[in-house]
Amino acid sequence: MARFVIRRVSSMIAVLFAISVLTFLIFQAIPNGDPALRLAGRLATPQTIQDVRRQWGFDKPLYVQYFKTMGKIIDGQVISYQQQQNVEDEIAHDLPVTISLAVGSAVIWLVIGIIFGVLSAVRAGQWLDRLLTVIAMFGVSMPVFFLAALLDYYLGYKWGLFPIGGYVKLTSNPWGWLTHLILPWASIVALSVGVYSRVLRSNVLDTLGEDYVRTARAKGLSERRVLLHHVLRNSLVPIVSLWGLDLAALFGGATLLTESVFNLHGVGQYAAESIGHLDVPPILVITMLTAFFVVVFSALTDIVYAALDPRIRLTG
Repeated sequence: MARFVIRRVSSMIAVLFAISVLTFLIFQAIPNGDPALRLAGRLATPQTIQDVRRQWGFDKPLYVQYFKTMGKIIDGQVISYQQQQNVEDEIAHDLPVTISLAVGSAVIWLVIGIIFGVLSAVRAGQWLDRLLTVIAMFGVSMPVFFLAALLDYYLGYKWGLFPIGGYVKLTSNPWGWLTHLILPWASIVALSVGVYSRVLRSNVLDTLGEDYVRTARAKGLSERRVLLHHVLRNSLVPIVSLWGLDLAALFGGATLLTESVFNLHGVGQYAAESIGHLDVPPILVITMLTAFFVVVFSALTDIVYAALDPRIRLTG
């Protein structure tokens, strides 16, 4: 297992390096001009452009520019030329909102998805299975932004059951933090629960027909023990992989629509504003941050995958 983890961490570092180079080259290859002009903004003076060129090393060879750019990102010295603010300070300010939204909704949809998937499988063909299927199809078919708008209007504005938009820090008011996030969580969870419950239902039904499950039952093991220790453990392997990548996608900006509807100023909304203003430094840093989350979560998922199914270690 230790060698498998070392291989995965090594490949993660290599992928991160490759992504950083590719992102940098794309940043350099954007058409219509000098990257210093794009960084400085549309209203920049010649002196500002010259300062940007010197600070980022755009007058140096390409490899020097790469290392200087990555160094500035690592050191937290990237400045937004549109707002004249430190980009990483702004991301650090917005990141708790995205983390709260992403982690909370991911945990909720995983738990509910597992419960729904198992119940649907063990009650396959019965009324409970049909009911959960209808609920899952409703969630999958409902666009996130539309469901978020409905929840915000009816449960927030019209009936006053929950606060309308905004964000409260967990450290300052835990109850306020929870009540402000229930509706955003619900709008994200509805889609994912449907997907996860359907995938897990199919996996559980397939696993129930395996020889080792029949052998476990023949040995006299209880149905609960067979389900938890033999069926569910193997059925969760693809769910773990899917969950890790989906969680990384939420960190990478998939929460944008939900943040916009509920006025949660997270990283996704900051990225959208930067794109709208053609403010390149935040876009560059957020792209790297997104790549970091996706690659790290993918590696962690592989490690958990291998813990659940030792056969995976032999193929890594």
